[in-house]
Amino acid sequence: MKTRLICASHSPLMYCYKKEPEHWDDLQSAFEEQARALDEFDPELVIAFGSDHFNGFFLRLMPAFCVGLQAEAVDDIGGFPGKLKVPGDLAEQLAASLRTSNLDPAVSHQMTVDHAFSQTINLMLGGLDKRPLIPIFINCINKPFVPFKRSRLLGEAVAEYVKGMEMRVLFLASGGLSHHPTRYYPAWGDGEKAVAAWQLSGGDHPDSLTREQWLKRLYVMHHEGAEMIAQGTRTTRDMFLNAEADQRFLDVLSAGNLEEFDEWDQDEMVSEAGIGSMEQHTWIAATAAHLACGGEKPRITHYSVALEIGIAAGVAGAG
Repeated sequence: MKTRLICASHSPLMYCYKKEPEHWDDLQSAFEEQARALDEFDPELVIAFGSDHFNGFFLRLMPAFCVGLQAEAVDDIGGFPGKLKVPGDLAEQLAASLRTSNLDPAVSHQMTVDHAFSQTINLMLGGLDKRPLIPIFINCINKPFVPFKRSRLLGEAVAEYVKGMEMRVLFLASGGLSHHPTRYYPAWGDGEKAVAAWQLSGGDHPDSLTREQWLKRLYVMHHEGAEMIAQGTRTTRDMFLNAEADQRFLDVLSAGNLEEFDEWDQDEMVSEAGIGSMEQHTWIAATAAHLACGGEKPRITHYSVALEIGIAAGVAGAG
């Protein structure tokens, strides 16, 4: 059994920015470096940790963790639609293994994922159906937040399952670092009535937007946001881009001292680095899994405050 780790940021604005970020070429080179390393590693199974932006998981029933036994990606802006190549028998065995490890993930026989999974899967693997892949959702956008300790333990429990397999496994994390996309995905109760009804029901509530209206709204608003950034009316402060907060996170992650995250104050993190910083749960879970399998500590291959794409962008990997 051998494992590899890739952690990467995602953003819809990567596909509709109006001005190229200063470090765009370096970011693309970092993505390409990890994709090449992945091809050389040739994983037989990918376990992907990601979040959601009210495209597949809704507030009427929001699990902390969910293992997809089958999954399809929606056509949201920045995302890539299509079916994921999920080995249902292995996914079910993984979920059962997690439940014997004092974790209680939900399971989905029809998981819907958005760009939080599909963008990074497409960038790294070259398509959604190129490799057998098990998606694991972590709630990163809605209170109450999952404690970082639970995501660390999730990763370690995934590793216990993987250790019994004679195959090459890639742990893939998508999300972060600092950013605050509440313009597009408002906190519960802050959005207009139809948006709140969508967040609650995914279209089933009589006051809700339809899926088509929700996706069109995201498309229009992200293009508007890109224009506002280019004109200087949306700034790093508006989007909570915070290099100092990110560096604290990356220092602990790259040192492999993941238990330090157990005591971090998440409300403080959100106030400093935005709600998008909670997507770092995916990096913690994937890194915990890789380290528990005997893998190397992650190496940060890129970091930049990329205002034009609305995020502080990071890429990390380890063999």
